Amino acid sequence: MLDYDKRLKPLSQSLRKNMTDAENLLWAKLRRKQLKGYQFYRQKIIERFIVDFYCPKAKLVIELDGGQHYSEDGKMKDSIRDDSLAKKGITVLRFSDKEIFENIGGVLERIWGNL
Repeated sequence: MLDYDKRLKPLSQSLRKNMTDAENLLWAKLRRKQLKGYQFYRQKIIERFIVDFYCPKAKLVIELDGGQHYSEDGKMKDSIRDDSLAKKGITVLRFSDKEIFENIGGVLERIWGNL
């Protein structure tokens, strides 16, 4: 079981209730063990981070990046997060919101290949 910051629970719950359109589209493809029978969780707290989607069996995190992730500050924060998760043996896949809307099939193929 991974450690998590319990203080983030209300924020995690709020993010689940207010998912972006891109998150909703991908969640429709991941939920109910649709990919190889693997369970995914959304807005999962891992340590001090809330990740968009997490598959514990594959130790896989999927992050959807909107515009804020492309600023220098956003890139730095993402790098710190990815490095911290990698040290736990967790693989992080990042997709832009645009990729989700324009190439959901390709996104699912990349995820499938990491399960």
